[in-house]
Amino acid sequence: MIEIKDAWKNFGEKVAVKNLSLSIPRGELFCLLGPNGAGKTTTMKMLCGLLRPTQGSMSVGGFDIVTQTAEVRKILGYIPDTPFLYERLTPVEFMEFIGDVYGFDRARVQAEQDRWFKLLGLDEYRNVLIKDLSHGWRQRVVYASTFLHEPTVMLVDEPFIGLDPFSIRLIKNLLKEMTRNGMTIILTTHILALAEDLADRLGIIQRGELVALGTLQELLAQGAKGGRLEDAFLSITGEI
Repeated sequence: MIEIKDAWKNFGEKVAVKNLSLSIPRGELFCLLGPNGAGKTTTMKMLCGLLRPTQGSMSVGGFDIVTQTAEVRKILGYIPDTPFLYERLTPVEFMEFIGDVYGFDRARVQAEQDRWFKLLGLDEYRNVLIKDLSHGWRQRVVYASTFLHEPTVMLVDEPFIGLDPFSIRLIKNLLKEMTRNGMTIILTTHILALAEDLADRLGIIQRGELVALGTLQELLAQGAKGGRLEDAFLSITGEI
């Protein structure tokens, strides 16, 4: 579902992503890990078409992210580390806005809205202005609106920042269920215990390069002894 071949991204003389190649099959939950400034968010922005690779190629669902951007966006959901919401809208109005962006009729939006509001516990907040919602409830609105067009691939950048344990568990279970139903997900997080629990496979990126790739057990075998992803991560990135 996702193919990255020899991708580079330069900002002037700064190399943000270097010679990155990665293949992610349908139905996999892949965690991309790395220190701050390693190139994780740049990679995500290239995959969703916000940035173009300096060289190399990327495709999502068989569509090239440069020449077939419109087709990619039809099947892709993207949640950045700092999602933007129109604070003067209610969750219902925001869902209607997103539905208009995708050209959906109101009946479809209503049906999907009711489904996701129920699943995410948003019913009692459906007519509250977004500016009056807590961070956790705003995040739930973000997920509801992202799932509205039923994407087959999702990119989620730091989904657990500032969330309480209940919200983390809800979103974690939701992502697991989506991959069981065939969705392909790339997730970045600094919460290694959650990556340990969630990921089918993990990749570690450092200074723009993919320095480790594999299942949890394969990464543990590459890192320092200790039996935890944290130990392996620090060993592979040279922090210990």
